[in-house]
Amino acid sequence: MSQAEIGLIGLGVMGSNLALNIAEKGNKVAVFNRTVEATRKFYAEAGALKEQIVPCETIEEFVAAIRPPRPIIIMIKAGDPVDQQMEILKPYLAKGDIMIDAGNANFRDTMRRFEALKDSGLTFIGMGVSGGEEGARHGPSIMVGGTEDSYRRVEKVLTSIAAKYENDPCVAWLGENGAGHFVKTIHNGIEYADMQMIAEIYGILRDGLKMSAAEIGEVFGAWNKGRLNSYLIEITEKVLKAADPLTGKPIVDMILDKAGQKGTGKWSVIEAQNMGIPATGIEAAVAARSISSMKEEREAAEKILGLPRVGDFTVADKAAFLKDLENALLAAKIGAYAQGFAVMSAASKEFGWNLPMPTIAKIWRAGCIIRSQFLDEITTAFTKAPDAANLIVTPAFAAMVKETDGALRRVVSAAVLGGLPVPALASALGYFDSYRRGRGTANVIQAQRDFFGAHGFDRVDGADSHHGPWGSGLNA
Repeated sequence: MSQAEIGLIGLGVMGSNLALNIAEKGNKVAVFNRTVEATRKFYAEAGALKEQIVPCETIEEFVAAIRPPRPIIIMIKAGDPVDQQMEILKPYLAKGDIMIDAGNANFRDTMRRFEALKDSGLTFIGMGVSGGEEGARHGPSIMVGGTEDSYRRVEKVLTSIAAKYENDPCVAWLGENGAGHFVKTIHNGIEYADMQMIAEIYGILRDGLKMSAAEIGEVFGAWNKGRLNSYLIEITEKVLKAADPLTGKPIVDMILDKAGQKGTGKWSVIEAQNMGIPATGIEAAVAARSISSMKEEREAAEKILGLPRVGDFTVADKAAFLKDLENALLAAKIGAYAQGFAVMSAASKEFGWNLPMPTIAKIWRAGCIIRSQFLDEITTAFTKAPDAANLIVTPAFAAMVKETDGALRRVVSAAVLGGLPVPALASALGYFDSYRRGRGTANVIQAQRDFFGAHGFDRVDGADSHHGPWGSGLNA
């Protein structure tokens, strides 16, 4: 029997779907799971793809089934389990073999693992995979970090299984060590912001305009035919129109308003803060999920504080307001993407990755959760201006921000006056207003810092005096 081109450990939902995708695309894949029963069940249900699958019941058998240098995908729970699985594998591997973590790993863990294997003869790939279960089965977006040589060993397989955008595979080598997992982390951070902004628009339509779930679904369906065309807008229409099989009511109205999170959004915020890059849309989205989890506290607070004492939410022209909502969401999305790419640009410099911004936008155009029409425009913008300080100052996106800024301002104002929470939409407006203002207000902060801590400041006239005239008497 010919050897497998690649191996995969972990036959949970994501691992199973990825293995089937690999086999379906004509690549022989060896599979192993900690429990033998899971391996047998997976193989028994593989149908016509069995010829491309080598089920293995021991680590020795598994490693021997793969063509050297052996690439082995580890698709298990992130964190310590990956380290444990690597330690189990190591004694059976040979020089040049590649362990590939395809889970939602913290990129700093990936860097640590990469460094630990540096002089061992083995190597490590941190591979971000986006698209959920469906993407894993039929074509995800794949973000690879590791040595370029190790990527070349798996490039054929990964190119075959990746999502395609106009026949262009959504996979790329992005740099060494943690580059791939860092880009996936920021992808997820943008995803958090995008979803929160959609939820806030939904809240305005539900609680402000008193529209039903089905009516709101129609609005999102119409928007998906325009510039907001994206996977998240598409599925928002579908979830809003879906009925609960138990009650017949809209399923969205039967779902508890507590959002979960697994950590990648928080990691995005932490790394942005570490590098001093504002990612206010992602921060607002992570905070909103945290507040959503405080269901009992929120209900108690409503009894104590009540809802804001505002009048009815009224709009003079509903059609015009719906257009404003559409443009406001587009503006806010631009802000979130701009912040995400700014964080990646800073990380590229800090970690020496040379992240290719146009390529990242290209491989997000299909397969991943944040795939959208305007990623093609982001690709073009960064191709034309690869060294742009920020996406929103590239010509195409500067024009879009100018066009949609008024709508975002009107929507945020209406929501605030109507007592409707829009933290992510408001953060986008604040970001634009702060970023575009040449003379801000940090001068008074610097004066305060110098007053109480003698931290000093720079002067607008370049003079040598770097402390204020407040002296010890004023500090008393």
